[in-house]
Amino acid sequence: MKPHAEIAEVWPRDGRVRLVGHIHGHPAEGRWRLLLTRRSHAEQRLDYPAQVKGDRFEGELPVADLAAATGTAEAEAEIRTGVLVGVGAGVEEWDIHLTDGEVELRAGRRLDDIHGKKKIMVFPEQRVRGIGVRPYYTVKDNLSLECRTGAST
Repeated sequence: MKPHAEIAEVWPRDGRVRLVGHIHGHPAEGRWRLLLTRRSHAEQRLDYPAQVKGDRFEGELPVADLAAATGTAEAEAEIRTGVLVGVGAGVEEWDIHLTDGEVELRAGRRLDDIHGKKKIMVFPEQRVRGIGVRPYYTVKDNLSLECRTGAST
């Protein structure tokens, strides 16, 4: 199994998403950060400190940052194209990694016996400035974040 950031806990509440897990298959020395990469614009990244003790990591990110980054890009697209982005306009996805600056470990949950988490584990949405943000598991059991403009899901 490839080295990755094995997620043990996801806490989406109080305007933040807190992640707790273990570094699997890679030495845990050095300084680590949570790295969020916008899937449709890989050059757009956000990062936050992660505390690592042994192989255990913990970090959190404010959903307002994701809403602002998503909302800014939507506004820029409107200006560029002249097309108004309205209610139900779209979904932006952000992939989560843990990085020490040299390696990026994809966050996910693979060491349990639960397959197909995308349909089983559903997290609550938090709304900020008209944008809903919620964590979700992908079809490959990786953890990502969804930012949905318009009406709540």
